[in-house]
Amino acid sequence: MKTWKCEVCGYIHNGDEPPFFCPICGADMDCFSILEISAERREHAPVSVWQCGVCSYLHRSTDQPLICPVCSATGNLFSPLHDAGVPVPGDTDIRRIVVLGGGIAGLTAAAEARRQSPRAEITLVSRERPLPYYRINLTRLLAGDITEEELEIQPHQWFEEQGIVCISVEATSIDREQRQVHLRDGRQLGYDRLVLANGAHPFIPPFPGVTRDGVCVLRTIEDARIIQLRLIPGIRVVCIGGGLLGLETAGALVRQGASVSVVEGFPSLLPRQLPLRAGNMLQQRLEAQGIAVLCGETVKELVGDESVQGVLLESGRLLPADLVIVTAGVRPNSYLARQAGLTVHRGIVVDDRMISSDPAILAAGDVSEHRGILYGIWPAGYAQGVVAGCTAAGGKAEFAGLAPSTRIKVLDIDLFSCGQIHPEDASTSVHQHEADGVYQAMYCRDGEMIGAVLYGNTTGAGWLKEVIESGKQMSEFPESADMFPHLFSPFAEENNQ
Repeated sequence: MKTWKCEVCGYIHNGDEPPFFCPICGADMDCFSILEISAERREHAPVSVWQCGVCSYLHRSTDQPLICPVCSATGNLFSPLHDAGVPVPGDTDIRRIVVLGGGIAGLTAAAEARRQSPRAEITLVSRERPLPYYRINLTRLLAGDITEEELEIQPHQWFEEQGIVCISVEATSIDREQRQVHLRDGRQLGYDRLVLANGAHPFIPPFPGVTRDGVCVLRTIEDARIIQLRLIPGIRVVCIGGGLLGLETAGALVRQGASVSVVEGFPSLLPRQLPLRAGNMLQQRLEAQGIAVLCGETVKELVGDESVQGVLLESGRLLPADLVIVTAGVRPNSYLARQAGLTVHRGIVVDDRMISSDPAILAAGDVSEHRGILYGIWPAGYAQGVVAGCTAAGGKAEFAGLAPSTRIKVLDIDLFSCGQIHPEDASTSVHQHEADGVYQAMYCRDGEMIGAVLYGNTTGAGWLKEVIESGKQMSEFPESADMFPHLFSPFAEENNQ
């Protein structure tokens, strides 16, 4: 059985073939791609753990590495973290597995741990009361496309059948010496393996007035409920942040009759996914749909009395607002890990098996940092959860990483972005074409395609992603000239000579 991911919303489908359409966002079959996850049941021999003194990358081997794959530090900058012979998953009888976090990483880790170990006691701890739900669908909930009941990933019956105990309570500390998790209600949960999948929290910049009533974030189902209670036709909403969440939120609220403005500090929208030219095209299209977009603007203050009444920009412009939604990114919930003395950089540092600096503790999803990368996306959380659950139960699994890829639909606008789209130097050649509201760009270096952007028409997105991830020369893909004649005719001519 294969694992497929929807490139539009991140939904995961298991089966020999992808579904005809995505049950979450409605994307067609061609929007699904293979999600590579390597997991099998096998015991591990004891290993040594070496830690990079520069970036904290963990290398598990009896030999000191020659070079760090993350920051290129030389091997002499690595120091031993554990002596050979320290028990690691697979070396001892694992009877109690505790998973902290009810997001996709935590749910998947618990499910995979059960698949690997039918007899282990598995407990899933979540500070949220609902059962695990599709967080990626919160904007669709705001738009009125779905109900809260449709957010649920698995029903109560599934957890009973799997023998996974769910506890809705906050974890307050981890005792690594006693291998216990302390809960807010006074209980202690013993563990042989602990998986930290406790996610991330919204980042709220410290501008004045941010604590006023009417300033919200969108991360949980409770956040969505708070926003829904305030929605009335004509309500003035300002979304601070022009990233994916900010635009999806703006689009959802416009459909509910709100008057919406988006403030983005960068010169264009989706600065990480789109070049300036495509970002400007997106801005024009959103403005035509009734969303006011202000790029290159930063917030000075949220004005008002007890409730927010407006957003004052550094330029002096005042945007009237009855509701302000901050969508300025997230930060890992790494407090418990730091308190417990685990190695934490930006997130909890893990190796390819999702093992932290403590061999009995693993981390997955938004809280984890793998090879210097914080993914913060649904497919990565799913894949890391599978690996963490497998490893925690004594199996063998590795996370190889995911290529940065984005495929979204904002107010019926199709976008695709993959790989490196911001050239670091003159060695990268950029092939661009724009016509009739459609923009295409491919980025090549040393004869290889390293990045691509499609705006307005995402036909061929799956093929482009495969080419970028293959690392092969463009001359090996003569069909590129037929699929994108305005961009790659030079490659076709070179290949035919």
